[in-house]
Amino acid sequence: MKHSTLNIKGELLSMEKPLVMGILNVTPDSFYEGSRMQTESSIKNRIETIINEGGDIIDIGGYSSRPDADDISADEEMKRLETALKIIMKDFPEAIVSVDTFRAEVARRCVEEFGVAIINDISGGDLDKDMFRTVAELHVPYILMHMRGTPQTMQQNTNYVNLTADIMTDLSAKVERLRMMGVHDIILDPGFGFSKTLDQNYELMRHLKDFELFDLPILVGISRKSMIYKLLGCTADETLKGTSVLNTFALLNGANILRVHDVKEAVETVRIYEMLSGEVATSSTCKFVNPLTKKTI
Repeated sequence: MKHSTLNIKGELLSMEKPLVMGILNVTPDSFYEGSRMQTESSIKNRIETIINEGGDIIDIGGYSSRPDADDISADEEMKRLETALKIIMKDFPEAIVSVDTFRAEVARRCVEEFGVAIINDISGGDLDKDMFRTVAELHVPYILMHMRGTPQTMQQNTNYVNLTADIMTDLSAKVERLRMMGVHDIILDPGFGFSKTLDQNYELMRHLKDFELFDLPILVGISRKSMIYKLLGCTADETLKGTSVLNTFALLNGANILRVHDVKEAVETVRIYEMLSGEVATSSTCKFVNPLTKKTI
């Protein structure tokens, strides 16, 4: 059985039901224009939206990881993150926050100075040799994602002998290293959209259930990505329905966390999935507790 809890600052966050992670991008060049938040008012409004719509975790990113995104310094990344983190500390201190960064020094500052609870590393430790040691020292849950190369070069690294097997082999070696270093809360992210072609993304989704072999929570992040809009011949703005379809498929095949732009729709998807899977009571009065607000939804 997969780990059913995550240790969040000494308290256990239940994963008996799938969690929804709301995306907060404090970048000027995220691939989905609707997710870019830079002013204090827009950042605060986005945080409130994630919470009010039932999000369990807020994932803050200050470095755009879209293909061919501009590289920025650690100082610039941290400067972007600080604005949002200060707002959360002041106005939303109960929020569970993850930081989307591949830099160990940024991760450490976010945890030690701003109380961030989870580190979300798109590079799986490959872009900063100090990341695994830092995670072990900080004693925080770690999202281990699969990617080859950098955001600037990843789409040049899509040659695999066997896509799913190669990804699982890479993640397996890293999970072993992390466990040897004393990291207990590891979440796997297969890395949809990162160093994978459109066809490979769908092949990976078809084999998502294979990752249950790790006996670890699985995060799926496909929200409004090109694997949807390139297939359908539309824009990122027109991919909400496609996102919901893939999120549903992911839940049916073992996903424990959905990382999304559209929180309300993802929360609704989770509730319908739970009803279909028989994991909730059939009474119309059934409610869930939002860990951010402690209120029922």
